[in-house]
Amino acid sequence: MALSCTLRLLCWHLRPSSALLSSLPRQDCRLMSEKKSAAKWKKEKKAREGCSLPGSSWEERLTDTVTPLWRLPYQEQLQVKYKSQKKILQTLASRLEELGTDVQKSGGLCCPLEPVVPSPVIDGYRNKSTFSVNRGPDGNPKTVGLYVGTGKARNIVCVKANRAKNIPPQHKQVAQCYEEFIRSSPLDPCILFHEGGHWRELVVRTTRGGHTMAIVTFHPQELGQEALATQKASLKEFFTSGPGRVCALTSLYFQESTMTRCSHEQSPFQLLHGEPHIFEEVLGLKFRISPDAFFQVNTAGAEILYQAVGRLSQAGGDTVLLDICCGTGTIGLSLAQQVSQVIGIDVVEKAIEDARWNAAFNGISNCEFRSGKAEAVLPQLLSSWEDARPLVAVVNPSRAGLHYRVVRAIRNCESIRRLLYISCKPEGEAMRNFLELCCPPDPGKKLAGEPFALTLAIPFDMFPHTVHCELVLLFTR
Repeated sequence: MALSCTLRLLCWHLRPSSALLSSLPRQDCRLMSEKKSAAKWKKEKKAREGCSLPGSSWEERLTDTVTPLWRLPYQEQLQVKYKSQKKILQTLASRLEELGTDVQKSGGLCCPLEPVVPSPVIDGYRNKSTFSVNRGPDGNPKTVGLYVGTGKARNIVCVKANRAKNIPPQHKQVAQCYEEFIRSSPLDPCILFHEGGHWRELVVRTTRGGHTMAIVTFHPQELGQEALATQKASLKEFFTSGPGRVCALTSLYFQESTMTRCSHEQSPFQLLHGEPHIFEEVLGLKFRISPDAFFQVNTAGAEILYQAVGRLSQAGGDTVLLDICCGTGTIGLSLAQQVSQVIGIDVVEKAIEDARWNAAFNGISNCEFRSGKAEAVLPQLLSSWEDARPLVAVVNPSRAGLHYRVVRAIRNCESIRRLLYISCKPEGEAMRNFLELCCPPDPGKKLAGEPFALTLAIPFDMFPHTVHCELVLLFTR
């Protein structure tokens, strides 16, 4: 039962995205649409909904939603993930052939696929968790947890994450305390913006050194500054001298937000208590982490990933390394000793500030970090590139993949002969990136440079108990 349920969930997660379908030729798109009959959609929906075992508790249903592979032994989880990555590469090979690319197939794949690299930590590995506030199974709107159901289906239930195997106990404790706090507050939760209310999501970040950062999001609605100050003081008191002091927070942040997501520039993170940053050590280097800075969610797994990236890059002492979507600079800084220079780019200004601090603190002087959108910074940088040193690029974008201008800049820069693409969702928008990197020259898309060839794929299990992997793809030319 568990294995069949797992496979059904896996098929759901690997369904083609609407954006990917839109990139197909019209004939292919029409054929796929015809195959997706109403009866089949109903069948898939029923399969997804039936994945929780009969008589499951709400917490079990949540666990099945968030970590659908949790019932399988870990080695079987890795086998399931390997099969899913194989299907992705088979799809990519077919798409490349349609574009007229000469694909060197290896067992129906477009390149060799190595076994999934296991995570050193299987349970409680997440260093960052986001908890929502909504109605729980008992109808209480001040429930802090994760969602079962969808907004589209209007069947969302917020369930406590006490049994989620990927979330560490410290995160669960902070979430429980936050729930206790908002339930004692006279203010309502903000479930739908237009309906009012104030208390919103909670983000918890932790490090292996014992640091804990909590970030509370709050919708101000019509509250004045004095009323806001009262709420901030109440929150601080709860976590510093009230019941929440058991969490021993290193940092407590408060963000007033009228949008679903806000950057620090849009609405500053306000430090209510403790230190402005938490710190993590990766491969012997110390890293400073701000509230909204990107950091790989599985720290122990990230160390193995970064070491592999260093080997695959084949970067020598005369190499310039481009670290695109660099976050706090973890990849570039971990490879700085083996290259001549590192240039990192990230859109989050605070992350770039952290990266610069990290370089200075660790005594690394050959790194330069630039703040801005990669699609604006990188084309400008590469258009005037005249450096004769070898140039290697590492990209680690979000699930949305790279902006087409970034792909075009890399493709058209002949100095880049080696590219490492780290993808957390290769079956999604990143697939378009892979095709544009490898397709024949296309004047219409301004892809004039020599195509890359995909030469190796290695999946890293950064997310045990889930269907997801980080897939590292090596492109060369």
